[in-house]
Amino acid sequence: MINLTEELAPLAGPGMHLPAATLDPSLIRAVMINEVVPEHPEDDFYGANDPPFYLTTALPLFQRAGLPAQSIRDVTDAGVYITNAVKTPKKDTNVPAEDIVLSLPLLEHELDLFPRLKAVMLMGDVARKAFNLIWKKKTGRNALPAVSTYKLRKTPLYAENIRIFPSYIMTGRNILIEKSKADMAAEDIRTMLEIIRS
Repeated sequence: MINLTEELAPLAGPGMHLPAATLDPSLIRAVMINEVVPEHPEDDFYGANDPPFYLTTALPLFQRAGLPAQSIRDVTDAGVYITNAVKTPKKDTNVPAEDIVLSLPLLEHELDLFPRLKAVMLMGDVARKAFNLIWKKKTGRNALPAVSTYKLRKTPLYAENIRIFPSYIMTGRNILIEKSKADMAAEDIRTMLEIIRS
């Protein structure tokens, strides 16, 4: 078992929010990368609020995908770890590139913690950018081409032997408004769950 807060603390900068999760890394088969931490840590996926705000939109997506999750523990027990690409809250509507870069060492370390990873879901453009930066550092090229998520969703993409899913942001009020994106995100989650169960 590892405590993610303790594991990531040596890499964290000022104002960074770390996941308050303890789990067995050998049981994780997929990592879902959300865009950015919430303003208040208790609203994060592993936060103390009942329920944390981020789970109010994420859990319904899992339920629509066929996983009857009622808590973040149900999600991690299914082999899925959820994290945020950027560990500092948004100061504006857009996430500056420098905020993505500052959080990259933590995200890269998180991904390296899971030896049996089969899939990575990139939930939004910030997650895509972060993953491409990590992959470019490792290989000299992007993991995903500069093509819209809509066009890439049905294309099986891989980074080495890990299936990469570009998808849509899974948190915030917009996902409640944009029903078509919620439908597509749930469909992507369903496909991811099928892959990690196989």
